[in-house]
Amino acid sequence: MQEILDAILSGDATSADYAALALPESYRAVTLHKDEEQMFAGLASRDKDPRKSLHLDDVPLPELGPGEALVAVMASSVNYNTVWSSIFEPVSTFGFLERYGRLSPLTKRHDLPYHVLGSDLAGVVLRTGAGVNAWKPGDEVVAHCLSVELESPDGHNDTMMDPEQRIWGFETNFGGLAQLALVKTNQLLPKPKHLTWEEAASPGLVNSTAYRQLVSRNGAGMKQGDNVLIWGASGGLGSYATQYALAGGATPICVVSSPQKAEICRAMGAEAIIDRSAEGYRFWKDEHTQDPREWKRLGGKIREFTGGEDVDIVFEHPGRETFGASVYVTRKGGTIVTCASTSGYMHQYDNRYLWMSLKRIVGSHFANYREAFEANRLVAKGRIHPTLSKVYPLEETGQAALDVHHNKHQGKVGVLCLAPQEGLGVRDHELRAQHLGKINAFRNI
Repeated sequence: MQEILDAILSGDATSADYAALALPESYRAVTLHKDEEQMFAGLASRDKDPRKSLHLDDVPLPELGPGEALVAVMASSVNYNTVWSSIFEPVSTFGFLERYGRLSPLTKRHDLPYHVLGSDLAGVVLRTGAGVNAWKPGDEVVAHCLSVELESPDGHNDTMMDPEQRIWGFETNFGGLAQLALVKTNQLLPKPKHLTWEEAASPGLVNSTAYRQLVSRNGAGMKQGDNVLIWGASGGLGSYATQYALAGGATPICVVSSPQKAEICRAMGAEAIIDRSAEGYRFWKDEHTQDPREWKRLGGKIREFTGGEDVDIVFEHPGRETFGASVYVTRKGGTIVTCASTSGYMHQYDNRYLWMSLKRIVGSHFANYREAFEANRLVAKGRIHPTLSKVYPLEETGQAALDVHHNKHQGKVGVLCLAPQEGLGVRDHELRAQHLGKINAFRNI
């Protein structure tokens, strides 16, 4: 492994040099253990501690298949799916691996008694499998997390519609929270040259998700002049939605939960900010009953920022806690676009405010390859910036996941894998200098 790292750090190793490097028989990876699926049984979600379930193990190097690449991972990051995996909610991910393993002899590799997690990476290609022409050893890459088989016609208009669509490192094995990772080569994208390894690893999942959800025609199709309500606007998803709204000529109305998070939104350039804790919104009277008066109060607050207009788009991801309010405050003919449900999957809303006002609810899940490419291209051009706030070493991934689980983080939390320290991997120092303030926005608050 040290020879691989030395080649990467040298900055002048050729493709032939990388191809000639010996591969290790095993590597270090953050794993879940199948025999611990029930370790948190009976505990409330918040009391489930990822530090107890996430292990740093030496695992065997997987076999490289056709259309795949083995990547040396310099850095990765923690997403909510890492948290869900680590607390075995809403289901154990080993069920995903078992189902995938039944698909073919090649996918059987994924059905193991351990699960290597992680749906982001920045690193260097070491090997490519049969049939790969677009990538070669030595290419510096990031990976998006869409894994597809594309043997059905359903996926050929939008790969997210492939019946065998999965999220790498969550519904498949050999993820990015490791020294090495196995990916399909149609997951690879060029690493933005002005970013460090840890910065480049952080946008992947959330940036692509926000792009499809808000910008793409498969999502809300945001246009100039739109008013966009963004829940959790300083968080992993919301911080990218805020940037896309600002870059696309829309007006983000950013909902946050503290003055510190409000400052982060201001640093990104947002002006319309609602601190929900300061306003004291209580959308639920009790566990079973919502309070429409609070929906109306939120709508009034929004109109203070928009000159009396309701929002065209609601960027939804908290789910149960906020969904009734989201449907209510959207303008007639507007769109509520939803992915994830971090506060609960069972949404409730008053359908009168949907059907009689001709609103739409659009489900959105990650992004297809083209959308992920476009989202990464904007990062590479310095139009959209990473939202990295803190970085942990690989052995402290459990603590990083706990931070995200308890919402103690801002933006994204990174993890160094092979990279021995932060700040490495920058190739375009001139472009970096132009955008350094934005790149470090989440570090400086």
